[in-house]
Amino acid sequence: MYIDIFKQIVVEWLEKPLPKLIKRDAELRVEKETINAIIGPRRVGKTSLMFLTIQELLVRVKKEEILFIDFEDNRLSGISSRELDELFVAHREVTGIEPKYLFFDEVQQAPEWSRFVRRLHNSGKYHIVVSGSSSRLLGREIATELRGRYRSLLMLPFSFDEFLRFRGFEYDKKMEFSEKRGALLKLLEEYLTYGGFPLVAGKNDFNDKKELVKSYYETIFYKDIVERYKVKSVDIMEAIISNILDNNSCLFSVTSFEKTLKEKGIKASKKTISLYIKYLEDAFFVFSSQKFSYSAKVRILNPKKIYLLDNSFQIFLSSNFSPDRGKLLEAMVMQELKRRELQTFYFKDKKECDFIVKNGAQMEAVQVTYELSQKNMQRETTGLLEAMEKTKTKKGSIITFDQAQEINFEGVKIQAKQAWKWLLENSSE
Repeated sequence: MYIDIFKQIVVEWLEKPLPKLIKRDAELRVEKETINAIIGPRRVGKTSLMFLTIQELLVRVKKEEILFIDFEDNRLSGISSRELDELFVAHREVTGIEPKYLFFDEVQQAPEWSRFVRRLHNSGKYHIVVSGSSSRLLGREIATELRGRYRSLLMLPFSFDEFLRFRGFEYDKKMEFSEKRGALLKLLEEYLTYGGFPLVAGKNDFNDKKELVKSYYETIFYKDIVERYKVKSVDIMEAIISNILDNNSCLFSVTSFEKTLKEKGIKASKKTISLYIKYLEDAFFVFSSQKFSYSAKVRILNPKKIYLLDNSFQIFLSSNFSPDRGKLLEAMVMQELKRRELQTFYFKDKKECDFIVKNGAQMEAVQVTYELSQKNMQRETTGLLEAMEKTKTKKGSIITFDQAQEINFEGVKIQAKQAWKWLLENSSE
């Protein structure tokens, strides 16, 4: 019986004040008709978004009408699906009323959670918000169990706009010509290097940042990957991650990696390696891009380009003494494209282009380089032009750290954009 534990949790929820919160760009519309599902990696602010939403609700409803449950609470370990209903009995006995608003954090830890949530929604009594740290679990189960009844929201580490607000920096579009430009570039360099995890961004000491990032990695590795997917060959998984940490924003060939492991005396099948990469994606530890092709077969057979969720993982956990700033910038662009929920591919033919960005029926070719110079100008522009030609798009741009210029190359005008300006192009300021 979990009823006494649930009573204790309800009392704690009612007595505990909400923490000080940071306003995020994402917003929830809490409606009875729709289940809100907040999907994203750990430590990016999913719970905080729930608390922000609750804070807004408390202007017009009593806290007793709101029920918040963290299903990673160790007191709920071993609970069965049948015992979940005791939660409502406990709430009624403590408050004397039925809750109207349900907030279930890390809901994937609850047994048969999707059926439980669907049944609650079908009753028509509740406004429901859930969160989870698995793209596979939420994406796959919600698609089948809650079709037509849910709205998903992807939460990632801070965008650059959110990072600036968190650091108390007021951005406006005239800043390009003001003395504040230097401070903006300094913050961009920090964001590029240490990423956008909220608590990491709040630490000034290098070692404090490092310890936080290491703890995040260990939780994702053991809890969201090894335990969740019952990974048997932990040494193979560690070898894959080590390779990705050292080669952020690079192609990952399953065939080549299998040979590398074999040379080291480690036996691993291509199927296992591919499956483990999928686990890393499902846990939001990495993102990937397929090679651009109109043929699904070509896309599947070619290596993926792999990007870390946050650059802090490479800075603090890789064996590289001096990570490539261009690769960090490319990863930062990928992270932002994912934040904007755009589809991405890489282009590789005679030349290469970092991104083919697909937004509905529209496509844009995007090249990323830390700095444009005489040495790399031709390589970057010819790769971009070939990608534009093969994809039949007239839109192409080059994102740099802090260069803006119009390039006229072989009769085609190409716009080089400053990364900070591109990151902030949707800013409300």
